[in-house]
Amino acid sequence: MTRIIAGLSRRIRRQVLGPLPDDPARLPASRSSLSIDLSRRVALVTGATGQLGRSISRTLARCGAKLAIHYYRSGDAAEVLCNELRAAGVEACVVSGDVADVVAVEAMRDKIEAALGSVDVVVNNAVTWFNEGPVVAQSADQFDRVYRSSVLQAWTTATVFSRPMIDQHWGRIISLGTEVTTQALANRAPYTAAKCAMDGMMRSLARELGEHGITVNQVAPGWMITDKDRRDRDEVQPEYENGVPLRRRGYDQDVANLVAFLASDLAGFITGVRVPVCGGNIMPEA
Repeated sequence: MTRIIAGLSRRIRRQVLGPLPDDPARLPASRSSLSIDLSRRVALVTGATGQLGRSISRTLARCGAKLAIHYYRSGDAAEVLCNELRAAGVEACVVSGDVADVVAVEAMRDKIEAALGSVDVVVNNAVTWFNEGPVVAQSADQFDRVYRSSVLQAWTTATVFSRPMIDQHWGRIISLGTEVTTQALANRAPYTAAKCAMDGMMRSLARELGEHGITVNQVAPGWMITDKDRRDRDEVQPEYENGVPLRRRGYDQDVANLVAFLASDLAGFITGVRVPVCGGNIMPEA
């Protein structure tokens, strides 16, 4: 009965409510509202065709970065995004490969360097989802797939792309985490465990690469409004929002804005942190 009522409520909202008035996706996108200059930088966004990946890619491009758009299966969507950025005057290319495979990532690096130059900014955004269920009901494959896309991705991209960053004594490695690691939610153990392990990996990298002028940080989104929610008119989720101090969901653009900041010179003295973008839904100890 609860699910039926929730479904009816969503249908009513879709019919009655218009677009949320403060949604950044409704505002003109001709220029970034951020005073961030990435015009000298080449950025790689893994999983760039995903719900957050598109917003991150567009924002970095509007800040002046050259963009390497990575995909694993969504080749057509990657080409569409690449053509969109090129039409806006952005230098961009498309690369594909398994982000957990060092050889594949090395091949991606060679293609990016030939097209755009050496990578300055890596955004580890790609992730593989999983089947929700109790811990003891999960298969080893569920843990393995999510571990590869989170932990091994952080390892392979750092292994491959930190080398030229060390040479130039400047670099940014940014991984997408999640608020879920702090919440200990039921039925999400593979995802939670993988993101917790990635957190440890990123903190170790921050320690090891700091002396080379490379910062390593994480962005931990909450349940953000993305293009899928806009399309399905599912922006408003009262049950979730009532637990958020700001009493609303955030936008994909909120995540992209923080990624752009961490990729810039403005964040040159920030490393080893995991920054929640969740309206206060989690509040890590300082």
